[in-house]
Amino acid sequence: MGDDHYQTLGVQRTASAEDIRKAYRELARKYHPDLHPDDEVAKEKFKRVQTAFDVLNDPSKREMYDRYGSAFEGVNGGGGRDPRRGPFGGGFPGGAGGGSGGGFNGGEIDLESLFGGGGFADLFGGGRSTGSAAGGKARGQRRSAQAPGEDLRATLSVPFRLAIEGGKTDLRVDREGTAETISVTIPQGLPDGARMRLRGQGLPGSGGGPAGDLLLEVLVEPHPTYTRAGDTLEAPLPVSLSEALTGAKVDLPTPWGTISLRVPPLTSSGRRLRAAGMGVRHSNGSRGDLIAVVQVMMPEGADEAALTRLRDAALAADAGGTPRQRFQW
Repeated sequence: MGDDHYQTLGVQRTASAEDIRKAYRELARKYHPDLHPDDEVAKEKFKRVQTAFDVLNDPSKREMYDRYGSAFEGVNGGGGRDPRRGPFGGGFPGGAGGGSGGGFNGGEIDLESLFGGGGFADLFGGGRSTGSAAGGKARGQRRSAQAPGEDLRATLSVPFRLAIEGGKTDLRVDREGTAETISVTIPQGLPDGARMRLRGQGLPGSGGGPAGDLLLEVLVEPHPTYTRAGDTLEAPLPVSLSEALTGAKVDLPTPWGTISLRVPPLTSSGRRLRAAGMGVRHSNGSRGDLIAVVQVMMPEGADEAALTRLRDAALAADAGGTPRQRFQW
């Protein structure tokens, strides 16, 4: 279970963007490693604060975090694929070398770019000594020798059931000619075409630099019975002619167990029966519905005498007119 980013920053889930930035500035001043050079606890707290801010300060990342909760890890998008945009569409927000601010990785942080100008002295009071400035220069020289690793891109095909229920699957990754199998966690309710970022699973960096990321496009395989539209699942519901005429309770298997649906008397094919909350579910508690579409099936294997009686009864019932008599152009 990952950290709760809202708790880390000490704000409510309804906090405004300005509330989040204000809380971040206060905590960053309190725990910044330059103020606590030998305090590993403060360094770890600052890292958590920085990670929380990176997510909640970005509207799209915050929306995905609110949607997937602790399963947010690396989920950067969703929805169906657009075949005109190629396998990765418009790119991966927050990728290496871009995005909305990098996380704290144990190295140095440019305070002026972090807080919008003013520098260290304006933020924390007082100025740096000459020795501190020299130390900063030395650290800058060490930093320039580092280079992050390149990102890798791959496509991952997952079964429909795994995308709905969530779970783990294996992926074979080729890093510069070396094949490796890694485990990928699929968040519950992941849609077809979603893009995931696996931090540090790309090519290794040089000079102690961080590894790149692995950027995945997830393709969900079709199900033989169920289809999905957003968070709504839809499935056909075959019923016998007698069940459609007299009404019945029929069973239907779903991802969350078999449910019983009531078919009202005189139900025609195409009628849609809704089962609330039995569609796509997410770890944050949101639930879609399941729609069962009635399909009235003609009897098979009945003897000729039974079929004759059935036809006679149907013809008598049709004496009042056909179901198409109201059709107009």
